[in-house]
Amino acid sequence: MRIPSAIVTGLALALMLSACGSDGDSDSSNAPLRPPPKVATLGPFVGECGHVTEQEIRDIAGLNQLARVYRNSVGCNFESAGLASPSVTFASYRGSPIDREKAWVSNVGRNPETIDVGGRKGFQALDPSGSVCDLAVQLDDDFFEWSMSYGLFSEQGNPCDRTRKLAELTVQRLQ
Repeated sequence: MRIPSAIVTGLALALMLSACGSDGDSDSSNAPLRPPPKVATLGPFVGECGHVTEQEIRDIAGLNQLARVYRNSVGCNFESAGLASPSVTFASYRGSPIDREKAWVSNVGRNPETIDVGGRKGFQALDPSGSVCDLAVQLDDDFFEWSMSYGLFSEQGNPCDRTRKLAELTVQRLQ
């Protein structure tokens, strides 16, 4: 006899509690705790190393002998032989905000300057010593970045001039 009366009591309690709910007049009880996630719009495919060949990178960056190279689906890095020598890095970011990268370069002492590369907005940031440049270009909800360091003992002018040439090639070759 106890089991059926417990079931009836439980059902009555559930029905009573559900009747105590909101009548729909309150906006705050139905509001989500956070906005729904945004679906990123994929930008054009930038290809391996931004569609720039190893020889073009060597020529534009002025890298003579390569000591270390890595390539993967989102980036590549080239370094010239020698201690504290020049290096070039390419990175592609899918669905990532370019403003986060802009904030990072600001935090490390580089002053981002708004630029346009082939009709695409972006920024370039030169470090105070004039030997490192980060250049990023927005592609819908994606962006890519070329970064160049002249190393400690090199005096080759503004590295942003060279990273801009690399970025222009990437934008020209977008798919």
